Amino acid sequence: MIVENRFNLIDEPWIPISDIGKVSLMQIFSKPSYRALGGNPVQKIAITKLLLAIVQAACTPEDEYDWKALGTDGMAKNCLNYLEKWHDSFWLYGEQPFLQMPAVVNLIDVRTEKRKAKAKNNTEKLKADKSGKPKPFGAGFYPDLPSENNTMLSHTLFERELSDAEKAVFIVALMNFAFGGKRVEADLVNLSGQVYGGLYSAKSSPSLGNYVGYLHSYLMGENLLTSLWLNLLTNEQIAENKYWKNSLGVPPWEAMPTTENCVIAQTLKTSYMGCLVAMSRFVFLKENGIYYLDGIQYPSHKEGWREPSIAMSGAGKDLKVLWLNPDKRPWRELTSLLSFISSSSQNGFDCQQINLCLFRARKKNLKIGIWSGGLKVRGSSGDQSVKQDDDFVESCYYLPSNKEQEDKPWFEYFKLEMGELEQLSKIVYSATRAYFKSQKATGENEAKMASGLFWRLAERKSQELIYACKEEDKTQELRKTFAQFASTAYNTHCPNNTARQLNAWAENLPNLSKYLKDTKQPEVKA
Repeated sequence: MIVENRFNLIDEPWIPISDIGKVSLMQIFSKPSYRALGGNPVQKIAITKLLLAIVQAACTPEDEYDWKALGTDGMAKNCLNYLEKWHDSFWLYGEQPFLQMPAVVNLIDVRTEKRKAKAKNNTEKLKADKSGKPKPFGAGFYPDLPSENNTMLSHTLFERELSDAEKAVFIVALMNFAFGGKRVEADLVNLSGQVYGGLYSAKSSPSLGNYVGYLHSYLMGENLLTSLWLNLLTNEQIAENKYWKNSLGVPPWEAMPTTENCVIAQTLKTSYMGCLVAMSRFVFLKENGIYYLDGIQYPSHKEGWREPSIAMSGAGKDLKVLWLNPDKRPWRELTSLLSFISSSSQNGFDCQQINLCLFRARKKNLKIGIWSGGLKVRGSSGDQSVKQDDDFVESCYYLPSNKEQEDKPWFEYFKLEMGELEQLSKIVYSATRAYFKSQKATGENEAKMASGLFWRLAERKSQELIYACKEEDKTQELRKTFAQFASTAYNTHCPNNTARQLNAWAENLPNLSKYLKDTKQPEVKA
């Protein structure tokens, strides 16, 4: 049966753009006025990876000289030519649907017929029929879609019909950010001939990780095209990465894998394209639902997997990953992400996406920011979910230009100020806990809340602090504001309404005098 080609991602609007709405791939590379991607942080990361995969496939520069010569205009022109060439590979529906595996339907049909044959009564036959239908999008695949077994407390939790544009975003995000667990189809033989058991649990996708969720970071320019150009890796940089034995590789839409372990699948696991479009799930859209199988299984970071947008430090048993933490906003990790700037920093994290691309961008004196984000999850027996205080996290902060940093060691001043804010947070914590201890209470929870409030207030001035570290007098002025935030956090959680409370409040007031008077210079090593 001939399947009609429908909804081409190159022509149809489906990519969310901040302040604009949905646009097509053709528009992305035709209009440099788009500022940034929209959607939640996971969607932003997934679509960024897809766009980078298109750019890398269209015009990977050989070295830094070629990268400079390419520029945003050359990059966009090459991408438009590439999309025109591969136009028939971007149909969401058709004989070769984008990032989908029609073969999974045959596996489901075989399993359904076997279950029907074994059915002893009508109830079992109905269950067998149901097992052959595609899963609804609310089956727990994605945190912003309702699970099919949720208790429905409001209309916002009910499953809704997704548009084709939303389904396209869903599939792109799924390739790199699918949750680990039993959501995949089980009790069948997969495309490689492996027999899945009824309790089969799939690994999480490589960009999410097996634990709480990675923190991803990218450079940001003044518009979306500039951001893509800033994050574009050269063949020289790719060749130097020992994790990518097959260098750049080929994007899946040019050569789709046929099984979970075929030659194409193995190449994806050891190439940069595998980082950008992982194909960690084999899916197929049908009847407003989705058939959903485990796909290519990637190693964990402990087994050698590494994406350039993930920050790590150490090696072997000492390997550490910068995990996403909603209680510690990404701006507080900037000193770790940028530690390579300073020769005196020994304990920072290496984020290759920042490390490889920042210096060459600063040489051109461009407006450069760092976007960091992701999703906090939790796992139980291999099954991941979003519960309690788990949430999306993202932030974007712009750095002083290279020209503005010439006369001042900006990073050293910034590191000093962030260290002082950490101490201020500890002062608030200690003072709050002492307030409650003097009244025969533990006060640990209140101290955590007071410290958390201080950081939330401080975040309002985070971008101002980043720029202020160019000049010492501006940071001293800002210290008065941060000291006021510390007092506000203490006063909010330590009431002084009764005589007893007033005595405890006065006895344990945070001592902020040293913070306000301290003007020591940062140590700068040659």
